[in-house]
Amino acid sequence: MGCRIALTALPAHPLLSRMLEESVTYAPGGGYPLWLTAKRYWLPAFEANASDPAALTLLFLHATSFHKETWMPTLDAIFALASSEGSPVKIREAWCLDCPNHGASGQLNAAALLQPEFFLNFSCERYAQAAHHFLSVGPNEGAGVDFRKRNLVGIGHSLGGVAITMLQALEPVFPFSALVLIEPLLSPAGSHHLSRLREILVKGAYERRDVWSDREHAMAALKRRERTQKWDPRILEIFVQYGILQHPGARYAEGAYPGVTLACSRDQEAAMYRDPDGATKPTETLNRLCHTYPVHLILGGIPDFVPKRVHAAIKEGRPFASVTTIEDAGHLIVQEVPDRLGKAIYNALVMNARPRSKL
Repeated sequence: MGCRIALTALPAHPLLSRMLEESVTYAPGGGYPLWLTAKRYWLPAFEANASDPAALTLLFLHATSFHKETWMPTLDAIFALASSEGSPVKIREAWCLDCPNHGASGQLNAAALLQPEFFLNFSCERYAQAAHHFLSVGPNEGAGVDFRKRNLVGIGHSLGGVAITMLQALEPVFPFSALVLIEPLLSPAGSHHLSRLREILVKGAYERRDVWSDREHAMAALKRRERTQKWDPRILEIFVQYGILQHPGARYAEGAYPGVTLACSRDQEAAMYRDPDGATKPTETLNRLCHTYPVHLILGGIPDFVPKRVHAAIKEGRPFASVTTIEDAGHLIVQEVPDRLGKAIYNALVMNARPRSKL
């Protein structure tokens, strides 16, 4: 059974006043055990593309420890370019989906995530399965979207890049026309190349502060943290709004517990990093996709998380439609330089819009 909550004609965020949003929540059902939350974003001008089968429907999957709304500044940049006069890119809408143990989905799934099936056992593939269920359930649960009839482009960052790749191998297969992988946490040469990074990320997840008295104190603390000081101010504000929620203990004894906590718990974040197969399992799928339709790769020029040798292994021997490096950005491109990332994604969409010979 599903539920659709429409916020049509309301701005998605005060900082992004032109963009509209619609929220969709699906309850467990149809053999899928978890809640799913997604948001649709569009501009009023895009409504003219609704009857055009070539107009793009973009599907965005986020990185570990983030949430679907983290894409909003990037979307704002893409939409501004796509809606400019003479743009060859026609967009119908974009959908952003929470990983089931992140964001609003993580809050709804809190009890289920404590069950043995999921506790400390959530993988990249589970995010891909969530995306597949989301695409499958739409026409049956009131979303009114038959994604099989859409011109789909998949866009994923880090964990999301792995999941959007894995999605292409899940049956029944949905027809995507292109992918854009942003700093995908893939290691075709073997998972051992990321073992040290995995250790650092798990340690960081458990050492990360995860409770504050309120959102104001959370914002102040994040502004003092060296890593989050690199984030675009809009991302920081959006994270405090959507990546932080009321602490479950606060409802029982006012003042006796911290007021807010991370939407993606430290346990769930660490579980994603411990996934033993996520970095290597999609390799064969990626090899096939690069010969099937355009796959674009966007990397950060600063190897602050992913080693250069891993970037080199991803690029080696694969005919990507394009490879873009944003030189002064690190792994968290979405959070650090969303405007420039939006332009890079738009440029990839422009390449797809041009006539090309068959692969």
